[in-house]
Amino acid sequence: MKTIRSGGVVLALLGLIGGACGGTATPTPAATAAPTAASTAAPAASAAPAAVTKKLVIGFTASQTGAQNVASNKQTEGLNLWLDDVTKAGGIKLKDGTTLKPEIKSYDDESKTDRVQALYTKLINDDKVDYLISPYSSGLVKVAAVVSEQNGKVMITAGGADDATMEQGFKNIYQVYTPASAYLTGAIDLLGKLDPTAKKIAIVNEKDAFSVSVVKAAEPYAKSKGYTVVLSEGYDSGATDFAPFINKIVAAAPDAIIGGGHFQDGTTFAKQLFEKKVNVRFLALLVAPPEPTFAEIGDAAQFVVGPSQWETQVTYSPDAAKTAGIPYYGISVKDFTTNYTAKYKAAPSYHSAGGYATGLMLQKALEDAGSIDPDKVKAALDKMDLLTFYGRIKFSTDAKTHGKQVAHAMVYPQWQKNAAGKLVTQIVWPLEAKSADAQLRK
Repeated sequence: MKTIRSGGVVLALLGLIGGACGGTATPTPAATAAPTAASTAAPAASAAPAAVTKKLVIGFTASQTGAQNVASNKQTEGLNLWLDDVTKAGGIKLKDGTTLKPEIKSYDDESKTDRVQALYTKLINDDKVDYLISPYSSGLVKVAAVVSEQNGKVMITAGGADDATMEQGFKNIYQVYTPASAYLTGAIDLLGKLDPTAKKIAIVNEKDAFSVSVVKAAEPYAKSKGYTVVLSEGYDSGATDFAPFINKIVAAAPDAIIGGGHFQDGTTFAKQLFEKKVNVRFLALLVAPPEPTFAEIGDAAQFVVGPSQWETQVTYSPDAAKTAGIPYYGISVKDFTTNYTAKYKAAPSYHSAGGYATGLMLQKALEDAGSIDPDKVKAALDKMDLLTFYGRIKFSTDAKTHGKQVAHAMVYPQWQKNAAGKLVTQIVWPLEAKSADAQLRK
């Protein structure tokens, strides 16, 4: 099995795991002085606790290969950048003087559910990890969540937005992403503002847990807004020929198309719609458009809208947190974007930001708990309500939906050409966050 061993990921450890980590803590020796008459006559005052360093093992799988590898690798890059920042800061500092030194244990899940099940079991039982991060994509997250919950391990999920996963009464799973049910509702609102004459919508989506969750919420929402859904069909994961669906779309003559699935299928679908010259005024697809590499399909990318968990143009800040009456925690939007670009020579996507945010939430929970004890960390996560570079984070504490994300909001970028004719993304919805006006397809 392959492990991720990028530079700076596995840290040099100053001590072994202690207490709940199953090892021995290494205290920093305290200085001693020669005894004096006073010290031999009466007990000295208690010395301050010695500083202790502990290893913290974080486990996860990534799709280094397989259908989910593009977005999954971005997520891993974000998590590794968080690890770099923690390393530079000297570790995670707890209130009692303990310093936690995180290291990562990871395997390639090959985008396969059976490997996720086996590897998360291995991470828990053989590798003895302390905390878990999820794999990328809702289907894989669902499998990892079940294994984590059955073994009583806390897992923070990125790359998993499926509502159903977070509606099973889990006690140990915490979701960073906005749930899937909210992914395309904003796109429908944008369509109404951009083109009030639009009346007909076609929905074409991948038949996986995440995409089905999205359209299951989007279709009734569109109907409630007065739209007629003239086509609603799914395609199998891994589909590469969309001609049958495109023929049905042309016959139905919709004003807008919404749907898609993940990066590879979404990119291929957008490209084939362009090549077939499908005359539709609005196109919103899942996952693919927010990825910087979506631009590689050239003019086929222009005017495509995609729901995004995060974009470089967002303006989350300490001032915004103050206005909202909640604390701000962690790195700034500017510093995250600058540091990521410097490390990976490419702009971060929302998958990158989600990876960093999972590490950041675990760090904050550990600091607030003042301990690596899972029950204390869960209590800290339950109380969490804060603003970060990634946006607002708060988890449901209701029994059925425990750990489901309830505060993070989506933004909607659109690919447009700038004055120099280069494809760039602009935030076009919500209006209060826009960096440019939305445009209809031509």
